[in-house]
Amino acid sequence: MIELIRDEPVIELGGAAVRLGGRGIFGDVDLTVGRGQLVAVLGPNGAGKTTLMRVLLGLVRLEAGSVRVLGRTPAQARPSIGYLPQRLGFDASTRIRGVDLVRLGLDGSRWGVPIPITGSARRRRRAEAERIGQAIELVGATAYAGRAIGELSGGEQQRLLIAQALVRNPRLLILDEPLDSLDLPNQASVAALLSQICTSEEVSVLLVAHDVNPLLGYLDQVIYMASGRARSGSVQDVITTSTLTELYGARIEVLRTTDGRIVVVGQPEAPHHHGHRHELAS
Repeated sequence: MIELIRDEPVIELGGAAVRLGGRGIFGDVDLTVGRGQLVAVLGPNGAGKTTLMRVLLGLVRLEAGSVRVLGRTPAQARPSIGYLPQRLGFDASTRIRGVDLVRLGLDGSRWGVPIPITGSARRRRRAEAERIGQAIELVGATAYAGRAIGELSGGEQQRLLIAQALVRNPRLLILDEPLDSLDLPNQASVAALLSQICTSEEVSVLLVAHDVNPLLGYLDQVIYMASGRARSGSVQDVITTSTLTELYGARIEVLRTTDGRIVVVGQPEAPHHHGHRHELAS
């Protein structure tokens, strides 16, 4: 486990640029994420959000610029990163229990391989069972972790998947669209859970989001990616008419509703929805 110096950034990107297949994905991206911060990555499809996640995981190399994760190269930091890819729903017939899904976060690489029952193996298994229970309790899933995952609601499944990503005690949690396909109450519930994890565990969370509105009140900063560029900072500084117009190279209007939600209006098509108007979490 990587021990991070308290004031050392968890993520540092400086002038980062990526090309894939001869095409520029993004360039000149700067981002600094501190310990225990909750950060959302926003932008239209194809802007490079998932590619950015892969850079931080050490799966894609930069063409230019620099990246440090937990004070190391991404590949060196990977054992201390929890990762949850874009969620795929479980079929109702899926019988694996929630607790076993979480256990895969610890021993998925040896799943199905017999382990000799020695004294040290028993001690390790007891320690693992304790950690699995702690992760499940942390996400509030103790009451249903013994049930088949296919019987659970989308919000319950997502909590157990987050527990799976947390079970190795990561210092950084990277989540690809964790609120996708959840109803509004569950989106709000998972957003509050992630904020709690940042505070109680001092884990930094970087997540891709379609809609920033459920995250309002929890975010420390956002990074908005569009047209091969990005801007990072507070919601109030980044999701503005002037900033998005500059990013897109076209007039974009950012409006606030009476209940505090953000609506982005303009051409080209505003990100994340197939219409001329959509709402962004802010």
